[in-house]
Amino acid sequence: MNTFDFIIGNPDLILRLTWQHVCIVAVAVGCGVLVGVPTGIAITQNERAAGAVLRLAGIVMTIPSMALFGVLIPILSLINQGIGYLPAVIAIFLYSQLPIISNTYAAIRGVDPAVREAATGMGMRGFQRLRLVEVPIALPVIMVGIRVAVVLNIGIAAIAAYVGASGLGFLIRAGITQTDARQVIAGAILVSLLALCADFLLLVVQRRLSPRGILSRDPA
Repeated sequence: MNTFDFIIGNPDLILRLTWQHVCIVAVAVGCGVLVGVPTGIAITQNERAAGAVLRLAGIVMTIPSMALFGVLIPILSLINQGIGYLPAVIAIFLYSQLPIISNTYAAIRGVDPAVREAATGMGMRGFQRLRLVEVPIALPVIMVGIRVAVVLNIGIAAIAAYVGASGLGFLIRAGITQTDARQVIAGAILVSLLALCADFLLLVVQRRLSPRGILSRDPA
């Protein structure tokens, strides 16, 4: 039985593992967006804080995923959550911060000062100007950061199978353990396809959310 036959012959397993993989990444990156976007906006007001936050997020990105899982396991074991879903979500959340924060920071800082002055001249206050003018203009670049975070962490989520998390990484781990190349290749192909599909869907969302006037400058 080749790899294609293995995938076709196990639809229930494939769908279940894919759904588990999607849930882990969606929860982790969703939380990453809720934290990263406001953080990226906030640090535009202070260059020193921006440097510190971006350096810290960059340091996290340099930590190998297995090493980060190794650090999280004993810490989370204190609450009986050392393996499984929680360490995977926390690790992916941490890895999502650099692309989201840095793109948000760059996007807001890159808004034309003349646009800000025009909004202020129309009577908009700080938060109102941010919500109605700056964020819509910056949205395409922010969405690029979110897309990078999702694609990156779909791959990292596969490694999380080694700390007991579910998902498509289970196939890769099982294939290596059982010396079954079909499962390894099937897992790798499915993770890659999932990353491509997620990136395409987020690109569609990005284009729908972007103001029409800046679609032609969309950095997709």
